[in-house]
Amino acid sequence: MTRILVAGESWVSQTTHYKGFDSFTSVTFHTGIEPFANALTSRGLVVDHLPAHEVPERFPRTADELSAWDVVILSDIGANSLLLHPDTWQGGHRTPNRLFALAEWVRGGGGLAMAGGYLSFQGFEGKAFFHGTPVEDVLPCVISSYDDRVEVPDGVESKTVDDAHVIVSGVRGPWPALLGYNRFGLKDDAVLLAEINSDPLLAVRQVGRGRTLAWASDIAPHWCTQDFMDWDGYPVLFANACRWLAGSE
Repeated sequence: MTRILVAGESWVSQTTHYKGFDSFTSVTFHTGIEPFANALTSRGLVVDHLPAHEVPERFPRTADELSAWDVVILSDIGANSLLLHPDTWQGGHRTPNRLFALAEWVRGGGGLAMAGGYLSFQGFEGKAFFHGTPVEDVLPCVISSYDDRVEVPDGVESKTVDDAHVIVSGVRGPWPALLGYNRFGLKDDAVLLAEINSDPLLAVRQVGRGRTLAWASDIAPHWCTQDFMDWDGYPVLFANACRWLAGSE
């Protein structure tokens, strides 16, 4: 059975409420994982979710620890959350570089995906910070050194360019509109499966004994529209992607 770890795809919001002379703050916790996780579990896959605020402390430290999963998906979670374990950030102690651990795990046979978002690839104001890292080394994409977002509030359709690949085979079009994505280039040995606005949307790569995938848009709102999540191709596409990453297809 294919087991998937999704890291990120959650956030904490602090709001200040002003009522005349007085004000107060409230804090709320949100997740965007439900549509994606439900889509995968409906296709017989097992999904473990590590919320963003737990990633710095709980994300696996070594390739051996990562081997508990067949596929790891980084979704809207920046490199700093993997680099700065609390023992390092708060205690000044040496800890394993989990970006190197991910790359080692991939080369040994793991399946790694990055999904787009404000803290994916290079991200909003460059804060995702994956450019020039060991994770970029194994992904199919060449990550920008600056803010790589493309906002398309009026929506843009995407299209497949390699209908024969197992990930998109059987995914019936047309693909619903998306509202934005991260723009990146492709490595020479990457295989482009779908594009958006003539930019890469979905690309894959073989790395050593492992596989990697880059999905330039969100897997949930806001860039991923409700129409896209309601589309019958949504669970098929991402379940196919995870099975391919795991080496089962």
